Amino acid sequence: MDDFLRLSASTARFTYGAPRAFSFGDDGRLLWFLRSTGPTDAFDSLWVLDTATGAETRLADPRELCPEPGPLPVAERRLRERTRLVAAGIGSYALSGDGRSAVFPLYGRLYAVTCDGSGQPVGEPKEIPAAGPVFDPRPDADGTRVAYVADDALYTAPGGRVSPADGARWGVAEFAAAEELGRARGHWWSPDGLALLAARVDESALQRRHFADPAHPELPAEDFAYPEAGGPNADVQLWILGPQDRRVRLDWDAETYPYVSDASWPAGDTGAGEILLTVQDRLQQNVLLLTADPATDRTRELSRTTHPHWVDPLLPGTPARLPDGRMLTSADTPGGAARALALDGEPLTGDGIQVRRVAGVHEGRLLIEAGQRDPAEQQVLLLDPDTGELTPVADGPGVHSVSASAGVLLLTSADADGIRRTVRTPDGREFVPADLSEPLPYRVTPLLERVTEHRVPTALVLPRDHVPGRRLPVLMDSYGGPGYQDVCAEPRRWQARQWWADQGFAVVTVDNRGTPYVSPAFTHAMYRGFSEVTLEDQVAALRALGERHPDLDLGRVGIRGWSYGGYLSALAVLRRPDVFHAAAAGAAPTDFRQYDTAYTERYLGLPQEHSEVYERDSLIPDAPRLTRPLMLVTGLADDNVHPSHTLRLSRTLTDAGRPHQLLALPGVTHMTPHGAREKTMALELEFFRRELTPGA
Repeated sequence: MDDFLRLSASTARFTYGAPRAFSFGDDGRLLWFLRSTGPTDAFDSLWVLDTATGAETRLADPRELCPEPGPLPVAERRLRERTRLVAAGIGSYALSGDGRSAVFPLYGRLYAVTCDGSGQPVGEPKEIPAAGPVFDPRPDADGTRVAYVADDALYTAPGGRVSPADGARWGVAEFAAAEELGRARGHWWSPDGLALLAARVDESALQRRHFADPAHPELPAEDFAYPEAGGPNADVQLWILGPQDRRVRLDWDAETYPYVSDASWPAGDTGAGEILLTVQDRLQQNVLLLTADPATDRTRELSRTTHPHWVDPLLPGTPARLPDGRMLTSADTPGGAARALALDGEPLTGDGIQVRRVAGVHEGRLLIEAGQRDPAEQQVLLLDPDTGELTPVADGPGVHSVSASAGVLLLTSADADGIRRTVRTPDGREFVPADLSEPLPYRVTPLLERVTEHRVPTALVLPRDHVPGRRLPVLMDSYGGPGYQDVCAEPRRWQARQWWADQGFAVVTVDNRGTPYVSPAFTHAMYRGFSEVTLEDQVAALRALGERHPDLDLGRVGIRGWSYGGYLSALAVLRRPDVFHAAAAGAAPTDFRQYDTAYTERYLGLPQEHSEVYERDSLIPDAPRLTRPLMLVTGLADDNVHPSHTLRLSRTLTDAGRPHQLLALPGVTHMTPHGAREKTMALELEFFRRELTPGA
């Protein structure tokens, strides 16, 4: 590896040392966060910033608490995969209701730490005895009790086991919820701390997927339940577990609405209050917001959102009940021009703004993140819930985000000059949480353009020493799938692309229809078919850019990608060898009949009802027609896109006598941590140089 790749690997792509996982506590007086000690330190500690003075205090150092860390509990290791967390040490924490106490798991042990009103620790972090390896601890409102999961059972400390031993998993989020529905937790305290709302997950009907590490044949294989498209899902129930073994199962039509995408006791309740549930049908075309009475098993529908294709995943921060009792929900504007907000079902925003997140209430108005200009950018705005009037808070070029509590704001701004975080208090003072991460090596300003009749977002990155008139081979580097935006002004995602460009390529990135943040109609264009829309837009955008930029040599086009991007890369050389001349396809879902239920069925429907869609989008039938160089890459410990996807395609190519390269990485997961991605990039560079620039 060269200097850039070594630096990227040692800094976890320039993230070690950056503060993350911010949470306000004590009515905005305290700002909790996680951060390691520097750019090559993987171990995050727990910190707090006093918003009255700006002073930072480290509350818990994982290396002091666990000098010899053991393995992570399996549940936590898998959740870190679901949430794409690569840091070691303290991976997450949870605050008590007053925000002065935090609990966190550390290699299966349970710890608690408390601050006084000035952010100073009250004693040392305290280990709390637990029944087994601890996962996802949560304190109650005043921090006197902690709920946690150990060996798939729900416990409290003090107290003991509170979930029945009925063979199910309790207090956890099933795979589909954590990976695809945005719900990573499975238990919630009532505001009064007397009861727990808990998910009961029965995975007995699911097939098991297995992993074995061929580099360590002495180790036993690992398996887990996986919901494959068209097959059974986990049976998810919600129960209230109260004192004196009181157990109440919440009642809704779970056969019609099996997915629980959100559940909570709304903040601000002082007693048992109400429970808000968001449930979805299997194809996610109908989403119901329910209110549940904790004293009984009854639920009542508050709102219903429907879409003939699918209802997009919920906007973070919704649904929410405002202080005056009105219900805030997300909605699409008529015709699908914008993602919008509604109050009690009445539209609050229109076509001119793409709402992305509701961060809370600030100065009597809604604090939102939204796009008003190019979809590559994001602004922070205040929205008057009565008039719809918008007031900018942070709206310069780049991507802006916000957190808020009791009038205190944490603003994060990202642009070509880097990432900056600022704490702003109601009286106008500002503090900057220390960022100890490696400075980004490149200042990248990709050329952003909207092309084709669909106004597809694109980005072009050229070598820093490029001389106009010098023709360059093209490297397409796109994800292309639903749920992820590539063409974005956030600077970290352009570092590796600038490195690729400096190796002698014109790097092109395309957000084809189906990707988010342009409009709901743009996203829904992928309904019942990935391959056709994805490939059509990628080809059309490439040709449009070639007409605008004659230095792009469209006679030498490579394409690379990971996950859906790997699918796109393999698809490109299999079906359009006239356009794409070489591909490196990493972790590609080669046949969506073997991918998970919630993701795949949302876009493609049930395979039993739409077999032709799945056949059309599968790469396996195309394998015998391969005529271009293809490198396949898979991590053998990938529990998201199982390595069997890549291995099946490789076997079919081999059976058809089609030469290709296969790179199988023992012990590597979907996230490609610990330098695996950079080592793979070095091998990809050799591949593309050989295939696109022979003799160079």
